Amino acid sequence: MDEFLRYVVQQLVEYPDDVVINHRQEGGKTTYLLSMRPSDVGRFIGKGGYTIKTVRDLMSAAAEKHGQKVGLEILE
Repeated sequence: MDEFLRYVVQQLVEYPDDVVINHRQEGGKTTYLLSMRPSDVGRFIGKGGYTIKTVRDLMSAAAEKHGQKVGLEILE
């Protein structure tokens, strides 16, 4: 899942080398934490939040196939 998320995020932001991806485990759920330049946050969220919602949906669908739960948060 890490590689998938990194690939998607790097395609969507202007400064892919500045993206940092961490994760934390909580009660059977993995939450991915993204840090990026403030100028890239809006680009990644997308108009009306559609881009980040789509990425979350794709991650959830992939995780479900393996019996896992995932979340995605952007740290500011």
